[in-house]
Amino acid sequence: SADGKMGVAPETNFVDPLIALTAIAQETSRVRLGTGVNILPQTNPLLLAKQAASLDFVSSGRFMLGVGIGWLREEFDAMGTPFERRGARFDDYVEAMRKVWSGETVEHESEHLHWTGFKSYPVPIQKPFPVVIGGSKGKAFERIARHGQGWFAPTVSADQLKPMLERLASACNDVGRNPADVEVSSMWIPAMGLDSLRQFEDIGVARLIVPVQALGGNPVEALDGLADEVSRSCERVRRRTFRNGSRWWELRSFSRLLVVGRCPSRSAQALSSERQEAGRQRAERPAR
Repeated sequence: SADGKMGVAPETNFVDPLIALTAIAQETSRVRLGTGVNILPQTNPLLLAKQAASLDFVSSGRFMLGVGIGWLREEFDAMGTPFERRGARFDDYVEAMRKVWSGETVEHESEHLHWTGFKSYPVPIQKPFPVVIGGSKGKAFERIARHGQGWFAPTVSADQLKPMLERLASACNDVGRNPADVEVSSMWIPAMGLDSLRQFEDIGVARLIVPVQALGGNPVEALDGLADEVSRSCERVRRRTFRNGSRWWELRSFSRLLVVGRCPSRSAQALSSERQEAGRQRAERPAR
């Protein structure tokens, strides 16, 4: 906004994402879980490494840790962490956290950290554990190429995203990495229409994330409405596919559509059905 403040009332509930995702993990079994994003240089990296590994462990390997370097000095001041050199701390923290996740004895001596002689368990189930890096400014693409399993692109436009992907590919080539190894997630607004999904598919986007507030109205009803729309469109495509086997890209696109607030999930319909199944199972359990 023009005054630098968030466009919501200060009384708005912002539940800690790792706590929220732990609750979601308990009620689901298939949806992917992720943050978008945690500001890594503000955190204690050992605590965040422990929390991330624990969440991946209790969710049976479904968590993706989204991280960024941050841009709001006031946040860093409130957290008691320096705003300066946050990029250098980010790079150092990711390297050190991967040592924690390895299960081996941690030895990490740097300008920012002095860790020696300990192990941390549980370790993440996923190997490598997916670190998804957000942003497109400064050294973002260099960091993604060196440290990230994924990139969270801050755009809703395939046209804007295409030149960014070229920069990402160049950064990957500079460090000898295949750009295809970086899973790309982007934003998508339902008002763009389902037909716009093909543009993202064509440039290699693996996941589309829908901000819940972009759906308007009651969030639960809006999620259910979008899920119904996607399901109907998939069914229409399936029927056409039986007659003409050239439409499989649409099925793949729809299957990757994710609906999120501040954390990704697979689809509103999946969440709804899994909540119902979890509730049924709880109702059938004997009292303890």
